[in-house]
Amino acid sequence: QVQLVESGGGLAQPGGSLRLSCVASGSISRIHAMGWYRQTPGKQRELVAQITSDRTTNYADSVRGRVTISSDNGKNTAHLQMNSLKPEDTAVYYCCAYTNYGPYWGQGTQVTVSS
Repeated sequence: QVQLVESGGGLAQPGGSLRLSCVASGSISRIHAMGWYRQTPGKQRELVAQITSDRTTNYADSVRGRVTISSDNGKNTAHLQMNSLKPEDTAVYYCCAYTNYGPYWGQGTQVTVSS
C-alpha cells in the first residue's frame, strides 16, 4: 500500500503562483513515477505533469512552460510549481503514485484561480 498526502492548494489570482506538494509513504519502493492530475466537475481527470524515478518529466500541452514538476529524491515526493495561473487552471488536483500494482491516489487539493 502507498499513502499520499497532498498540500499547497488554495486561492490564487490570475497570473499568480501556487506550489503543490505530495509525499508518499508506505511501500514506496514500488513507486516508479509520480504525477499530478486535475479534475473539474463533469469532466474526466486529466494529466497535468509526471516525473519518473530518473526525473524524466512530461507535461500536458495546456500547462507546458507554466508548470514545473520536481522531486526531492526521485522516489516519494512530487512538487508542482504553477506559475502564470489562469482561471481555467481551477480544479481539484490529485497526486498519483505509479506502481507495478497500479496507481495510488491522494485525496485531492482544491486550486481556485480567481480575482
